[in-house]
Amino acid sequence: MLRADTIIALDIGASKLAVAEFSCRRGAVPLLLNYGIAPLGAAPDRETDVSAYVVAALREQMHALHPGPLYMSIAGQTVFPRFVKLPPVAGDKVLQMIQYEAEQNVPFPIEEVVWDYQILGGNAEGELNVMLVAVKLDSVTGATDCVQAAKLDPEVVDAAPMALYNAVRYNYPDLAGCTLVLDIGARSTNLIFLEEDRVFTRSVPVAGNTVTAEIAKDLSLSFEDAEARKKEGFVALGGSHASSDDQAADRVARIIRNVTTRLHAEVNRSINFYRGQQNGNAPGRVLLTGGSAVLPHLDAFFREKLRVPVDLFNPFANVAVGSGLSAERVSADRHLLGPVVGLALRHALKCPLEINLLPPALVGARRFRRRQSYFAFSAAGLVLLLLALWGFSGRMSAALNEQVRLVDSEIAKRQESQRDLAAATRVREAVEKRADSVVDIVALKTQWIEILDAIHGALLDGMWVTSLQPVLGEGDVIAAVEIAGRGFKDKLVSSEPENRTAVEVFRDRLRKAVCFAENTEIKRAPAPLTEAYDREFTILAPLKKPIEIR
Repeated sequence: MLRADTIIALDIGASKLAVAEFSCRRGAVPLLLNYGIAPLGAAPDRETDVSAYVVAALREQMHALHPGPLYMSIAGQTVFPRFVKLPPVAGDKVLQMIQYEAEQNVPFPIEEVVWDYQILGGNAEGELNVMLVAVKLDSVTGATDCVQAAKLDPEVVDAAPMALYNAVRYNYPDLAGCTLVLDIGARSTNLIFLEEDRVFTRSVPVAGNTVTAEIAKDLSLSFEDAEARKKEGFVALGGSHASSDDQAADRVARIIRNVTTRLHAEVNRSINFYRGQQNGNAPGRVLLTGGSAVLPHLDAFFREKLRVPVDLFNPFANVAVGSGLSAERVSADRHLLGPVVGLALRHALKCPLEINLLPPALVGARRFRRRQSYFAFSAAGLVLLLLALWGFSGRMSAALNEQVRLVDSEIAKRQESQRDLAAATRVREAVEKRADSVVDIVALKTQWIEILDAIHGALLDGMWVTSLQPVLGEGDVIAAVEIAGRGFKDKLVSSEPENRTAVEVFRDRLRKAVCFAENTEIKRAPAPLTEAYDREFTILAPLKKPIEIR
């Protein structure tokens, strides 16, 4: 096997890490060659920095693996996914608008985070659905420092929910409707909604450590002892499964059920948010994964509560496993290997989500290493050139007189060319005059961008624009913009002391904008029907500086 075909995939969780070696030829299905799963050994109730545990565990696991390019993922609770819609704009403006949305949506100064984006497609109105993913710079740098301390060099830093999304999409290509993936880890549970070409993720702080902490509190145990009792327990289901002869086991089962009931409440809230804010559908199936997903009866609990099929996610449905691995071992650990499979797919195939949160310092270092070979070739070429010059220095001296004669001949030719150049210069000056008109057109595009930014900045929460219609004035100019929009009824309630409606507040904000005139007025704002969830409005906004039509 060629070494270039081998990669290392690493998923760093809150309580354990999974590292795997794959054979990944470009365009081919990854093949799992070997893997290891190691607990980090840190007590969540005492430890804050697990870097030393990560380095030690990774070094130990790498003894059984062959080094290769490293693809790694970080825990879902450390990243900030945001989902935004962009209005239809020219292609060269998309990145500028995404940069603006990142600065507005990331809850930290943009220079303190590493962020990336993925365009998920558009809708019938031409809007673009964009996913922004950000992580604090010190968090991702801490993870990559651990990897480098273990003598590995990361190429891609993914987020575990996004890697898991790619693994689900590849292994379940025929999913119809909405699927919910519950990744129940130690510190948090990641919810990943998959529906057609749409994705939505959310992280909730109810997970395995929550169960352990409740057992420790109720039974007055240390965290380590409570963790052992949790692994021996199960989710109480009620009825004939509600009790057994072991009262202590029943007590633990009821504690686990209480926490899973809290998790179910969080899942329900997330489903309602996805349906209301993302226009999604209720999940038609649930896939469980993560370290706490194998608690006995957990699948039956969610099957009873959500009334949909619930199964354990299999990341090897379409991904091959090497003959040297025990099928029983892989099957027992599959709930922990979803992210590393998604990372291997990133190297081998084109994936739906390709986020890279590699810190800027490592990006620069990788670019420099790629250029080192070019520098070496350049240096070698320079040495060869100097040698050639030294070898031919004698012959150059003999040929100098002939070269002088040729130069004189060339000077005469150049004088003729200079006359031609003067004529070409006059042509260029004429072209430059025509280019000035193009500059004017660019200025008009800038004015439209300012108008769109002013409208976006004046919108209230729960309000959106459905159309913009230029209004012609006298003398072939666009004198005003007719803005049509809608808003949710329950959101369009103003807290202004003048008791203005939300549409009136929007109008007044437009009046204060630099590009709209004071006589901006509401053209139409009918009262909504009783059963309607929103209301519509139309505002006529005259421009302070009319736009000439050329």
